[in-house]
Parts: sequence; structure tokens; C-alpha cells
Amino acid sequence: MRSTSSRSLLALSSLLLTLPSPSAAFDCAEIQAQSVKFDLSKLGGPHIVQWSPDPDLDAQVQLNYNFTLDICNKIKWHKGGSLATECHHGARVCAIRETVDTTGVNNATINPIDIAGTYTSHSHRSIDAQFTLLRGSESNSDAAREGVRAELHGGRFPFEDSKTGVDQRAIIEFVCDRERTGLEGTRDDDGEKDDGDDDDSDDKGDDKEGDDKKEEGKRLSRRDDDHGKCVGDDKKSLRFCGYERESLPKDKVARTLRLEWRTKYACEDAPRDAPGSHWGFFTWFIIIAFLAIATYLIFGSWLNYNRYGARGWDLLPHGDTIRDIPYLFRDWARRVMGTVQGSGSRGGYSAV
Repeated sequence: MRSTSSRSLLALSSLLLTLPSPSAAFDCAEIQAQSVKFDLSKLGGPHIVQWSPDPDLDAQVQLNYNFTLDICNKIKWHKGGSLATECHHGARVCAIRETVDTTGVNNATINPIDIAGTYTSHSHRSIDAQFTLLRGSESNSDAAREGVRAELHGGRFPFEDSKTGVDQRAIIEFVCDRERTGLEGTRDDDGEKDDGDDDDSDDKGDDKEGDDKKEEGKRLSRRDDDHGKCVGDDKKSLRFCGYERESLPKDKVARTLRLEWRTKYACEDAPRDAPGSHWGFFTWFIIIAFLAIATYLIFGSWLNYNRYGARGWDLLPHGDTIRDIPYLFRDWARRVMGTVQGSGSRGGYSAV
């Protein structure tokens, strides 16, 4: 009997371990840090941040990074994408590193880097999202800042290499700025996802966009070391802060992507949607049922008019049944009342 109980407990423990933890996935509309809740759903969707580190004087290659993040959903692949050009399914923060040979001898190479996400095919790789208030940070420079810090995990590069691969993580500081929605100057990844042809733009547009990317990368690569804040184009709400190897407790190392996102939704007193403000299932069910019945009656009336020349009640499909509804309801109510009254009478023997 004891061995059976032990096996049952062991099976239950194994089941609990296989279940996703609450931090494995999170709802961007219900983010909680300490006792404060934030709704960042308005910031959902894929957004791109670019960075080009300054090369060494004798370097023969130039690295360009495109960081794509979606805090609300996993990043979808573009049409024709593969693991050679896209991060693994389940990524929420993905980097595409382009290595350009400045000598012009070799072609540019592309390397996807999984930074953060939950990967179902790799159960041990979880996003393990952690949220803390900026004012609760140990850093003195953050004491006067209002907002929430998100720390996201799960990535590795190379992804399949468990020995030499370097763990990745993303730290995003959502800073309260009541004058910004958070979408100012952000570049959305509006490419077609699996259901459209590749968009071919002209060479001039590509050259201009490439120059803009390089210039933007140079601006974003600068940092304000005095205050530890990101600098760059002030019109952009989402800014790059760094992508470096950092030491972690227990002698671990992870390469960390740091971003700053200024938005009014990171303010602790930001307005939230009131409960019940969105229509529920039953509301939509009633609306759809009403529209379906109205469509049936209108179409049936039109058909009876044109086919049979019907008028008045004869226009309505099943007009006789509709006219009998009040009488049917009255009979049904009488039966219900008779049943209720009959169930309350006392039973006994009937006279012979």
C-alpha cells in the first residue's frame, strides 16, 4: 500500500514539473510588479531596433543587428522563412546578425540569435519573465524613475549547442513618460507572414534605407555613461542601450540585450480598461443570433413576395407559426402552472 502511494506521489510530482510555470508565459495586459499592475497590450506587435557596433580599425567585417521584439505574442516567421533566417518558433525577442565583409570578397552572412522566448520543443528553455518596479531597484539612479523592468530569458546562441552556446536574455525598462504612447518613432515589422509574395523595392530606396540604418546604428551605439541612460534620437520611444556579455550569479554568463521603452502605459497611475468594458461571449452570441434571424426573415419575405406575390403576414416565412407563438406560449405557461400547483397537492386514496 505504501509503495502504491509513493508511486502516485512520484507521478503527481512529475506531472506538476511538466506543467508550464506561471512565469513561462505572461499576459502583457496583466503585468504585475510587486503590488502594481500594468497594461502594456497597446505596445504589442513586432517592433524593430537596429544597432551597428563601431568596428575595430583593422577589422575586415562590419556587424549589423536587427532586434525584433513582441512583448505580447511570439514572433511570426516571414514568408519563406527558415531556421537559417529566422529565430526558433516561440521567440519573443530575436536578433538577426548580418556580417558584412568590408573588403567585398565574401558575401554577407545572416545569423539568427534567439534572445528570449518559450520554446515548446525545448522544455528547459523558458522565457521565465520577471517584473520589478524601477523605483525598487538597488541603483540610486533608478530610485526617482517610475516604471517597470522586464527581464526575459530562454535564448541561447548557438541555440542547439548546450556546451559552448552562450545564454541570452533581454532586459527592457518601461519608463513612465506621460507625453508618449510608446509608439513614437518605432519601426514595426510589417512584412508579410507566410501568406504573401516578397516585397521587392527599387535599388534607390534600398540604398537610402541602408544609409539610414547605418546612421541610426551609429547614433544608437552611443551611451550616456554618467547616468546609465540610453541616448539617440529623442523622437524614438524605444531605444537601444546595449548588447554585451554580463556575469550572473553562480559563475554564469549571459549576453544581455538592454532596451529602454518610454511610454505612458508604464506609469503607475495609467488608466486601465474597466472590468466588463469588453463584450463577452454571450453578448456576441445574442448579436450574431439576432442578425441571423433578421437576415432569414428579410430574405424569406423577399422570396415570398417575388415568387408568390404574398402580402401581409404571408410575406414572413412560417407566418402561421409566428402568429401562433403567443398562443403557444400561453398554453405552455398554463401547463407549467398546472404542474407546479399539482406537485403541491397532498396525495392519498381516491374514492371508488
